[in-house]
Amino acid sequence: MDTSLTPTALAELRERRPYPAVSLTLPTHRRAPRNAEDSVRLRNVLAEAERQLDRDPGVTRAAREETRAQLAAAVEETDLSLALDGLVIFATVAEHHVFALPRTVPERVVLADSFLTRNLVAAYAAQRPYWVLSLAADRVTLWSGSGERVTEATAGGFPMTRTVDNPDAEREERIGDTPSTFRDEEVRTFLRDADAALHTVLAQDPRPLYATGADAALALLADTGTASATAVHIPHGGLAQGPPDAVARTVAPARETQARQHAAAAIAALDDARGRRAFAGGVDEVWSKVTDGRVHRLVVEENYRITVRSADDDHLVPAEDDDPEARHDIVDEIVEQALDTGADVTFVPDDALADHDRIAAVLRY
Repeated sequence: MDTSLTPTALAELRERRPYPAVSLTLPTHRRAPRNAEDSVRLRNVLAEAERQLDRDPGVTRAAREETRAQLAAAVEETDLSLALDGLVIFATVAEHHVFALPRTVPERVVLADSFLTRNLVAAYAAQRPYWVLSLAADRVTLWSGSGERVTEATAGGFPMTRTVDNPDAEREERIGDTPSTFRDEEVRTFLRDADAALHTVLAQDPRPLYATGADAALALLADTGTASATAVHIPHGGLAQGPPDAVARTVAPARETQARQHAAAAIAALDDARGRRAFAGGVDEVWSKVTDGRVHRLVVEENYRITVRSADDDHLVPAEDDDPEARHDIVDEIVEQALDTGADVTFVPDDALADHDRIAAVLRY
């Protein structure tokens, strides 16, 4: 199962596929006793997908058998012991994908000519992905972070390495014994090259950036770098080799501080927008504005979910989960639509928008 997402991967998944492109979504559980039911529910949604394939006159026999084989392979790869809060499975005649999401999803089966990616898009936005650049005299490592999970990234030619005379350079950084290492011109050139590689990565996938390293390394990066100019510096050497969990722990306080600041700024922007009559609040009004492309900034509580249906006047009204016309993931639809139209999306703590019906937006006009 995959727990990582990138804009490139999301864009590829959203491309049109030969019919039928099957999407299965299922809420899962991280811990006992509730996770005991996950395997049963997975079998049930798989059976429902097979029934839909059998009944659909637009699916040829060959396509049906090949898609069923891809679904079976996807289920075989699904390790529910690693489940998070949601499971998404995609399958066509030639491919399958399995994603474990740290965000709940509705239980559903959809056959279409593209995959149902809205839950993946919302999960990616909610996790606030980030980069960590870890500096050493002989190695610069780029880490990809999503929530509390960090993995080593190989984009842009990272990790970058060089041979140095002192094999204990990184150990000396950990203990602060680096009086001259980062005054060497070769190290300066090395970090300048790393900054240039980082520029390529950020152009393709812009995210908040954190830089770790000895004080001297961070000072040199600030002096020579351009792409890294916006990085939050965290004086902590010895992380160019990891391990990933140590990197995650090191940047966690800075991430939490930035998240609080970003949330406070987003809420302040809502208050300002209300005074300028450029405000929308509540799922119905926000949905109307986002479908018109009018949302400049969307702000939503992290765990806000609501089931709705369309009323006769095209407004959204609350609905029961078993309503055949219910839309269970309308919040994820709004997030995806906002991102599609170039809006900034900010997730804030639960109850932060209690005065704004849990979801609100700053409008473009």
